[in-house]
Amino acid sequence: MKLCLSKIPSPLGELSLVTDGDQQVRALDYADHRARLLRLLSEHYGSYELIQGPAPTAIATALERYFQGDLNALDGLATATGGSELQRRVWQALRRIPVGQTTSYSALARELGFEDPRAAIDIGAANGSNPVSIIVPCHRVIGKGGDLKGYAGGPHRKRWLLEHEGALARERAPVEALRLPGL
Repeated sequence: MKLCLSKIPSPLGELSLVTDGDQQVRALDYADHRARLLRLLSEHYGSYELIQGPAPTAIATALERYFQGDLNALDGLATATGGSELQRRVWQALRRIPVGQTTSYSALARELGFEDPRAAIDIGAANGSNPVSIIVPCHRVIGKGGDLKGYAGGPHRKRWLLEHEGALARERAPVEALRLPGL
């Protein structure tokens, strides 16, 4: 399988975009997580050839619009992934979580028809194996108590994305940080 690797700038750092010949997104990850990206590509596709190339204009434009505040700009982007049947079901369910909302691992498990509360562990593992960050919004899944658990890009990026989408209030500097020295 021949795949194209492109670099996309973002407020969260450079992104690595992997697309196929049909301009479907196969992977999107943070450039500083290259090892994870390559591991997931190997897990999902076995052998592949990765060539450098320009990002498809429609995908690059949609990502730019998203980061500029058009929060629904990613909705129409086509993704294609490998993965197990459970993983693909979880990733499809992630795309149904509306912008500005979050869900828990256990609620996502129930939505997928799992009654056993321990299924949330499997859902979390599938969520963590998502090769298409941001477009397949695994960042919208949080702990049952509201904790920002497990995001491969790091908790600071998860918080930024959720704040950007309006699912979390923006953090404010502590009052002490706003006081001038000597006052």
